[in-house]
Amino acid sequence: MEYRELGGTGEMVPEVGLGTWKYTGGSEPLRKGIELGANLIDTAEMYRTEDAVGVAIQGIRDKVFLATKVLSSHLRYDAVLKAAEDSLRLLNDDVIDLYQIHSPNPGVPIIETMRAMEDLVDRGVVRYIGVSNFSVAQLREAQQAMNRYPVVSNQVLYNLKRRQIERDLVPYCVDNKITIMAYTPLAAGGLSGRSWLMPDKRSAVLAAVAEETGKTPAQVALNWCLSRPNVIVIPKSNSVARTIENCEASGWLLTASQVAALDQAYPI
Repeated sequence: MEYRELGGTGEMVPEVGLGTWKYTGGSEPLRKGIELGANLIDTAEMYRTEDAVGVAIQGIRDKVFLATKVLSSHLRYDAVLKAAEDSLRLLNDDVIDLYQIHSPNPGVPIIETMRAMEDLVDRGVVRYIGVSNFSVAQLREAQQAMNRYPVVSNQVLYNLKRRQIERDLVPYCVDNKITIMAYTPLAAGGLSGRSWLMPDKRSAVLAAVAEETGKTPAQVALNWCLSRPNVIVIPKSNSVARTIENCEASGWLLTASQVAALDQAYPI
């Protein structure tokens, strides 16, 4: 497993982490991923998987970088503090490595939310602060609301089929040392090359690159995301076999011509 710096923190996180949205796989796939170096586990208040993550990491917490998120409906100061407390109880832990705002809420002043997030860091309950589903403008506003700590990550939808963030968000995050955490990097299975999916001309290019590299289409699709600067991926898998497959998307590189072929097949 290869690692990348989280924002400008000096903290190294795996370029392939473990997502848990709609996760039902129990402890074994998560523990296998951790064993393979995919020790970033991302969960959320909304996912209702924090308790399952807590069970999976019991006894190996020191090997795990733990990320979770506060709901956009809980962004008032006191609500953020309570949400963090509730998440820690479900996770059976006392520290959240990366606490993220799940999505913006225009009904709550961002300065109020960020004051709570920074206070959680001061209290030693949270190590790093991130956001999710934030545009460039929303990121700027969040950064301006911070007094003591940086925004280190922005978790957003990104895959071969959904490349819109390349227009402005990716360059902005690179310039500001904000890690992009790509969720749904396999387009909910649409880039996995599974036989039950309807093939199209684009998937033929993906399959050809997979054959050239000796990798699976899913591994190619994940590695394509990793060809972008400042990006890590957090695919979800309910099985040990798929977790292993996803982890093996790390440790090698597509060639420039292969990346270009995929870029052309899946235009923005």
